[in-house]
Amino acid sequence: MRIIADTHTHTIASTHAYATITEMTAEAARLGLYAIAVTDHGPDMPGAPQKWYFNNLVAVPSTFMGVRVLKGVEANITDFDASLDKTIEESALSSLEWVVASIHDVTLDQSKTQASFESCTQLYLNAAKNPYINVIGHCGTPAYKFDYETVLPRLGAAGKLIEINDSSFRNNKASIPNCVEIAKICKRREIPIVVNTDAHFTAQLGRFDGTIRMLEEIGFPEELVVNSSVERFERCLSERGIALRE
Repeated sequence: MRIIADTHTHTIASTHAYATITEMTAEAARLGLYAIAVTDHGPDMPGAPQKWYFNNLVAVPSTFMGVRVLKGVEANITDFDASLDKTIEESALSSLEWVVASIHDVTLDQSKTQASFESCTQLYLNAAKNPYINVIGHCGTPAYKFDYETVLPRLGAAGKLIEINDSSFRNNKASIPNCVEIAKICKRREIPIVVNTDAHFTAQLGRFDGTIRMLEEIGFPEELVVNSSVERFERCLSERGIALRE
């Protein structure tokens, strides 16, 4: 299986990442990737860029060094209603091309509701209703496990792509059994997924080895991986009203 787009990446705008947009795009071009999505962390994450960064992503060419550069955000899910970053305006969210929504310990408010199987299940059911979300990021995290059988089909029906994040295989191995379970359900229920690296440096970009190996081991159908061919990926963009390569 070949992955032609890496749609969850970070730049130095997220201060715990270590390369510029130019450096990430140059590496994508060197690797022969069709596209990347620049998805720096939403403003509620410590050290993340603020709203004016996202408002001004229009300054980045849509095609740069021959690579389609999708302008996006990894938005923080901040509560169990599946609200996104409080300080990023809806006008900015609606103007972005690629919104990955993820839970992070540091940004999820548990002062009123604690993370449990039931509360996390409701959180992701709420996320299915959010019109701005394109991708559900790294949802195999054990601390936020939910009812995969109930929720994944609802997310898929709402047009939300389920991400299998290769950083789970590199940095968060406790997530691997959940990633396998999620992938098996998506296979059985024919729910589209997207394979990403969550790269925080050029050396991670486009390296999907752990995820690809797992998907091949379970016989996951390539046609359900939206970024496994240019044709599939362009169809995914077109269905979401996102411009193709200029």
